[in-house]
Amino acid sequence: MSEQPESAQSESFKIAHISDIHCGSTYFVPELIENAIEEINQHDVEMTIVSGDLTNEGYLPEFELAQDYLDRLHCEHLVVIPGNHDARNVGYEHFEDVFGSRNSDLYTDQLAVVSVDSTEPDLDYGTVGRGQYKWIESCFDREAALKIFVLHHHLLPVPGTGRERNVVHDAGDTLACLNRSGVNLVLSGHKHVPYAWRFESMFVVTTGTVSTMRVRGRTRPCYLLIEGDADQVTISRHYPGVGSDLLLKFNPHTLEYTKSEELIAGHRRPQRD
Repeated sequence: MSEQPESAQSESFKIAHISDIHCGSTYFVPELIENAIEEINQHDVEMTIVSGDLTNEGYLPEFELAQDYLDRLHCEHLVVIPGNHDARNVGYEHFEDVFGSRNSDLYTDQLAVVSVDSTEPDLDYGTVGRGQYKWIESCFDREAALKIFVLHHHLLPVPGTGRERNVVHDAGDTLACLNRSGVNLVLSGHKHVPYAWRFESMFVVTTGTVSTMRVRGRTRPCYLLIEGDADQVTISRHYPGVGSDLLLKFNPHTLEYTKSEELIAGHRRPQRD
């Protein structure tokens, strides 16, 4: 098969999204993260996004173990933010020592990715904060095939997670800010349940825990693979060492989309990759 022209290749993108590694947890399963890393490397992604909870209690050895795993990823760009577990025990200081800034913006030929720390020290709930809105809007004030916003906590209630108490406190204002900014896709973790919504002109997607058995109901550990171009984006759930299934497919321009009939993963066995 002949190779694609260089110009066509540059128009596509492939991103892995993992979350809630929880190094140090009694529910942590090394084989899961090892399988996920091997699979992500085989997919030859250009970027991996890690949306928080690298650790269980925010201790330095947990961060160092997480760093050891993430260093095995073969991708050009690595985006990492903290989660509420990483903010325990003043763990945000260790996060900065190991991974750098807790907020970041990154741009490629096709992508604009803005990530924020939504945590509060020693608390499970989160907030983005009105002091961040102007910065977020300025970061997205440029052309991109896909504008992605990343935070740990979720902006919309997630079905199958019980009593809702962890949507960020300023979710409404944050959603309005992202709409003004022309964001196409919001990525988060936190509740260990993969789900997807269309909210006005953007799609809001959560992923599960990639490497623990702290799962709810019939959900399974998973990560997301996001691939496409300016006209079509496909997001699939990948279950480390097991297989994958479709979560969401959408057109960023027309906003036409297809979602999995079984958004709460676990009712049907995924196809093997």
